[in-house]
Amino acid sequence: MADDIIMQISNKIKEKRKAKGITIQELADRAEVSKGLISQIENNRTVPSLLVLINIIKALQLDMNEFFNEIDQQQANSRVIIKQRAAYQAFEKEPAKGFVYKRILTRNVKKLPVDIVLLELKKGASPTQVVKTDAYEYKYIIKGKVEYLIDNETYTLEEGDSLFFDGRLGYQPRNAGNENAQILAVYFLIDES
Repeated sequence: MADDIIMQISNKIKEKRKAKGITIQELADRAEVSKGLISQIENNRTVPSLLVLINIIKALQLDMNEFFNEIDQQQANSRVIIKQRAAYQAFEKEPAKGFVYKRILTRNVKKLPVDIVLLELKKGASPTQVVKTDAYEYKYIIKGKVEYLIDNETYTLEEGDSLFFDGRLGYQPRNAGNENAQILAVYFLIDES
């Protein structure tokens, strides 16, 4: 179950780096490691050594205690997990106005990383660029009307509809309704190693 903690650390490094507007190359330079290593760590493809992890945390100018206090160690050892809504962790996935992401749970299932996220698309929200992920993605529309442009084809989804696709194709979700939309997103991360 230590894999779950490693996955949380990987996600936290990526989120903190993006929130600070630091590129992968800048973080690599500051932490004195390669750009490829940072990418592998952020995508849960390798486990950093303790020294590398400490250098990355310092390079992000984060408090060590605060960084590790936010890691949910209880979920790693439990076969039953309950997450209260207040415990969902907000994060930025891409710089798009009107997109509010909250991580519900990150877990390895049969050694495959799974990330469960609640996404709120504010009224009129539309990304300016194509999003790509190294994951198969499942989207369930809880509320509202959403359009997904995937591989140059548009799919319109309403409350209760769902969608499953390869995130490597590139996509653009857009709130196509007159109210905020809410989506349950499950990312089945792809390990190409």
